[in-house]
Amino acid sequence: MTRRFSITLRLTLLFGATSVIVLLALGYLITETVEHHFEGQDFEILVGKIELAQHALSTVTSRAELDALPLHLSNALVGHYGLSMTVVGAHGQTVFATPNAVFPPALLRATGSMPRMSTDIVVWEQDDHAYRSLTAVIPIAWAAESPVTVAVATDISHHMELLRAFNATLWWVMGFTALLSAVLGWVATRFGLMPLRDIARISREASIDRLDARIQLDSIPIELKETATAFNDMLARLEDSFRRLTDFASDIAHELRTPISNLMTQTHVTLAQARTIEDYREVLFSNAEEFDRLARMVSDMLFLAKADHGLIMPQCEAVDLARELAELIEFYGIAAHERDVILQLEGTGIVMGDRPMLRRAIGNLLSNAIRHSHPAGSVRVAVITTSDGNISVSVENTGAEIAPEQLPRIFDRFYRADPSRHGSSEGAGLGLAITQSIVHAHHGKIQAMSANGITRFTITFSSGVN
Repeated sequence: MTRRFSITLRLTLLFGATSVIVLLALGYLITETVEHHFEGQDFEILVGKIELAQHALSTVTSRAELDALPLHLSNALVGHYGLSMTVVGAHGQTVFATPNAVFPPALLRATGSMPRMSTDIVVWEQDDHAYRSLTAVIPIAWAAESPVTVAVATDISHHMELLRAFNATLWWVMGFTALLSAVLGWVATRFGLMPLRDIARISREASIDRLDARIQLDSIPIELKETATAFNDMLARLEDSFRRLTDFASDIAHELRTPISNLMTQTHVTLAQARTIEDYREVLFSNAEEFDRLARMVSDMLFLAKADHGLIMPQCEAVDLARELAELIEFYGIAAHERDVILQLEGTGIVMGDRPMLRRAIGNLLSNAIRHSHPAGSVRVAVITTSDGNISVSVENTGAEIAPEQLPRIFDRFYRADPSRHGSSEGAGLGLAITQSIVHAHHGKIQAMSANGITRFTITFSSGVN
């Protein structure tokens, strides 16, 4: 089983590792810089001393001057601590050597009679001391002597000691800094992850009775603001869903109670005494109406439940809206005539969709428009092709307006804008909810407006074709 580390531990280790890598790189850079500085400094000193020896040898024109050369070189090297010089003749004899000057034999071998100076510094160790040396083959002005080999070395032990001390200090600083970075990283991570702990706390405390808690976005880092906003939106949706579910359950109980109460009352009254067959027949007819109402309500609720779970799959066929609307107007013509309402139809259009579903959706709007229109009013149905090629169907009626605060809720289940209609036989308040579900299943949208004595519902089908 793979072990998973916390984000805090991962970031802490990352901070520590990053600090170590940065310090190692910085230490290497500083060490190399100091080393190159010392090497350049020593090179200048060694070259200077070789040039000094070259100048001294260039003035030798006799045996006497050659014999006086060691004294001259000794006087020139006074005050140069840690500096050694050896001058070796062509046959290996020592012409001059500073006290305690010990050079590796390989450095003192002449490689030809042509004057030359090596540009490569050689580092070597002798008796627990480290040296940096430079050699050169230099001619003597006195032709009786062959060119000599001059070797100059400087003690770099103090340089090496300084670098060792620096490296030791660097390791201590690196360890302390890595530890400090890890601690600070842990603190910063714990502080930075506080919004996530707030989200976890709110999640644990969330319940049906406590869905109003929200994360304060003012204190949320930019990187987590999107997550916190999505979390708040989720809680808002859950709160709204639970509220709707509670209202839905309450409305169902209320709507079912009335027909069931009517059935029970009529049944008990009928059974209270002997009745004629005709009386029983009337009671059964009345009960049948209540059963029809219950059946329609249950059917509508099942349809909405399927719509909520995306189980409505409309058939795709070409639907002639003008013909379907004409048939609906003919069907609702009797109801309109009883209320002295004039029905009007305008426009044509064809959409791709499920014909029975579309008839049901538009029929619900037409039925509501007739029912809520003033006597001697009018209901106008129009099919319009928009500039972008979409098809819209509008159903408008003259009559009492819907209050602006009620418009956002008119598509809710069991909601009626007119409270006096609760308990009436005109419907359970599911018609507009069903219409909205059918429209959404066809990837359309429905809108409502009510002003200046006119209420209009508009359905827009984005997949319409002419």
